[in-house]
Amino acid sequence: MSFSNSQSPSPAGPAFPQRPVPGRSGRAIQVRANFFPVQSLPQRPIHHYEVAIDPEVPPAKSRRVYQLWEDEALLSGSLGGVRPVFDGRKNVYASRALPIIEGDFSEFTVDFYDNDDPLSVRGTPKRFKLSLIKVGEIDMQRLGHFLEGRLLETPLEAINALDILLRHRPSLIYTTVGRCFYTPDSAASIANGAQLWQGFHQSVRPTRGSLLINLDVSATAFFQAGPLIEMVAKILNRNTPNDLRAPITEKDRIKLDKTLRGLKIAVTHRGSIRRKYRIARVTNTAVARTTFTQEAIGREETVAGYFMSKYNVTLYFPHLPCLVVGDPAKLVYLPLEVCDVVPGQRHLRKLNERQTAEMIKFTCQPPHVRSNKISAGITILQQRDNEYLKEFDVSIGHEMAIVNSRILPAPAISYHPASKEPVITPREGAWNLRDKMVAQGVTIRSWSVVAFGTDHDYPVLAIQKFVTLLVQTCEECGVFVQNKQPPISYANPHGNVEKTIIDAYMVAGNSFQERPQLVVCILPNTGVPLYAEIKRVSDTVVGLATQCIQAKHMFAAKRQYCANVCLKINVKLGGMNSYLSNGQLPFVSERPTIVFGADVTQQHPAPGSASTQSIAALVGSMDAQCSRYAASIRVQKGRQEMIQDLASMVVELLKTFYQTCGAKPERICFFRDGLSEGQFHDVLKAEIEAMRAACAMLEATYFPTITYIVVQKRHHARFFPIRKEDSDKSGNVLPGTVIDTGVTHPSEFDFYLCSHPGLQGTSKPTHYHVLYDENRFTSDSLQELTYRLCYLYCRATRSVSVVPPAYYAHLVAARARFHATGDGWMEGFSDAASVMSQMSSVSVGGVGGMVGAPAGVNALSMQMGSLSMSQLSGEGPASASGSGAAPTMMGKRASMANLAAGPVRTLNSRSSGYFVGAGGGPAGGAVGFVKTGFPSANAGAGSFGGDSSAENSGSGGAMRVMNYGVVKSELASVMWYM
Repeated sequence: MSFSNSQSPSPAGPAFPQRPVPGRSGRAIQVRANFFPVQSLPQRPIHHYEVAIDPEVPPAKSRRVYQLWEDEALLSGSLGGVRPVFDGRKNVYASRALPIIEGDFSEFTVDFYDNDDPLSVRGTPKRFKLSLIKVGEIDMQRLGHFLEGRLLETPLEAINALDILLRHRPSLIYTTVGRCFYTPDSAASIANGAQLWQGFHQSVRPTRGSLLINLDVSATAFFQAGPLIEMVAKILNRNTPNDLRAPITEKDRIKLDKTLRGLKIAVTHRGSIRRKYRIARVTNTAVARTTFTQEAIGREETVAGYFMSKYNVTLYFPHLPCLVVGDPAKLVYLPLEVCDVVPGQRHLRKLNERQTAEMIKFTCQPPHVRSNKISAGITILQQRDNEYLKEFDVSIGHEMAIVNSRILPAPAISYHPASKEPVITPREGAWNLRDKMVAQGVTIRSWSVVAFGTDHDYPVLAIQKFVTLLVQTCEECGVFVQNKQPPISYANPHGNVEKTIIDAYMVAGNSFQERPQLVVCILPNTGVPLYAEIKRVSDTVVGLATQCIQAKHMFAAKRQYCANVCLKINVKLGGMNSYLSNGQLPFVSERPTIVFGADVTQQHPAPGSASTQSIAALVGSMDAQCSRYAASIRVQKGRQEMIQDLASMVVELLKTFYQTCGAKPERICFFRDGLSEGQFHDVLKAEIEAMRAACAMLEATYFPTITYIVVQKRHHARFFPIRKEDSDKSGNVLPGTVIDTGVTHPSEFDFYLCSHPGLQGTSKPTHYHVLYDENRFTSDSLQELTYRLCYLYCRATRSVSVVPPAYYAHLVAARARFHATGDGWMEGFSDAASVMSQMSSVSVGGVGGMVGAPAGVNALSMQMGSLSMSQLSGEGPASASGSGAAPTMMGKRASMANLAAGPVRTLNSRSSGYFVGAGGGPAGGAVGFVKTGFPSANAGAGSFGGDSSAENSGSGGAMRVMNYGVVKSELASVMWYM
């Protein structure tokens, strides 16, 4: 059976949808935006030249060589008074033609003195050859037509030329990193020898009728310049270099080696000669014991002895290791104390926990402070009185743009009808659980607690007190705990975590004669390795939910904290916390609709490893309330933003939707995270084709309408309220503030939405850009759908900043990184995606086996299979996808699938929410739409819900990565990644 939209569109080179009529819903206000108007643009063509500098040097040095050439050429008059601009690589732009021979290279020589260090002396200059050739002319009229909406193709050449023009002057003055300019003025020192520099991010953005400069404050970490021995003391958490009088441990030496490798230093022991080197490694031996052969005298000498005899330098730290600098094969040794860190070196390594906390504190600025800094930035970057801008007839406004916006009304959130307050309309994006019960609460019968420590660290009475408060809070929230005194055990946090979780699983099962549903883990700190191993074992080995608790929260437990834990536990076990009534999500509730969220997380290989990989995650809504989402995961080769195996991932989730809801999705809304503008066309074409292919695999005439929306958080747009009544307590714009004119694309369908309440700092809106739209959304309908979904993030009582499907996809990809047990790919791995985890919709009973799992784990399946035979006898395996009616609890009998997730107390006959609605539903009626007669879930291959072996096997002969665990099928119908 096909739907009315049976015309299959051709996604080959899809054109992006044009902006519909701007939205009108909500209260109209005005806000200030960190965009500055370009008040006049060049009317004449811009001349484009290609430059080559020989020998090649980094962009910062290229700019200085170029600037020397330009200054000499202007003085000599050889440029005819023209001031061209340079991008630091190979492009030069001029407002008028340069007096050089067209069609041929013009060559110039430049003598360059390397004066990086103010203490260095001028020696022999280095000679560079600079070659110029004209590439073409850029028609600036096309830019005007594009800004007016008369041209749909973006004139990238013109925009790039103006971007380089606006960046040229600041690039000569400040340290440049990407699109940001930094200065050491007002730098702040942070832990381990790093310091934070403030700066500005600048980019050119087109909007309807004008070009804008987007300017925002920025900060990044640099290595602190000065004596290297002082940095070493900070890296090793010593107060001063005097605390380094004792030899360091091997652990500290390794830490130094990792931190200092690649750092550029200048020597201090040769007077005015400040030669620079790059650190190759740190030696295993101390300076006093590191020897080398002096060829002149034919004997070995220690580094400490050499410095004394050659330079008359007495070393104060001969017990510390040496540096090997320059070419590692030449073994040039330097003591730490004769080196200075060269200024302006960016700290490229990942900041540690303490550094990150200090950076957040440094960059967290209230809206009015950030706004004032941005306003000052346009002057600091010298966009006023800029001779290069005058050369191109460009002028910049120095006041932030004021744009029209609207504040969308908050939705009414529904809880269980038995709650004292079953419906709540949040104020400023937040509410609480007081007098509310979750919409669908699970019953917890079989569970246990594991404390990773000793009874001295965590007294049993303290654990029992916390468990009592957690149980009380859960029951007040509508999550019922049948067994209120779970068994408590202790485990070594550095021991065998897999054995610990399996033991806790067995203890729970033996104590309550039920298949265990939950293990609560009390952790000693926030360290990632223990948490990651717990999740790997619970997700991929055992197949049950775990809830981790930090010990500090257990000792100081509060009801609010326990309520937040309860929300997480409920959705992990298959419950639903809250929902919106049908009328508030018409796009989803009127017809069967699936909402997808997708993300690709790039994995960073360990040092020395050639393996790179990325994790693709896809989630799909499984009910009419967009409250439950199933997930599918793939591992694919790194640095690929396209989801290589999207077709089979979509097949999995479409089948799960059909088996859960009894209906085929007629509409697809796809929120795609993680794309930059340069990737839009290629990724869109590939992923639309993949979704079409997935639908064709299921049914030849199945053509659901698709809307594809890119979700962007990596941008620098900020909005500031003008009136106090339009701001929240933190001074930020109110949740629901939407901007779809003034700073958006000249013609395409995009908007900014600030959907969350400001907690600290300045709120960052999310940018939504529609790249494909067969569902023909209006501005109001898409903006309202997106904003209302932000109130359905299941583990918070706040609206969130990113639409939940995209948020969940990011969580799934992040969790999947914990499932790795090694590093590297199988030999012969193909370009096609590799199946990592399949949230399969096939029927599975019992705990099941794991590929490559030890025999003891598979034996666990048999042990637990016979654990509660009196309760389970007579029950066949249920579909892991949750298809069919919710099981009836007769005595202690239940289906296997629901024993893994806990019995769900549903609001009507179908826990999915898509059921025949004739009264009896929450808040006055049905929660879903009427199930229609579609092919049976048991139909043959090619029919909806049929055998999936062909589709699920991946494409292109992809091979499974054996060192990644597969998420257990018992978790297929629950949100295990929360």
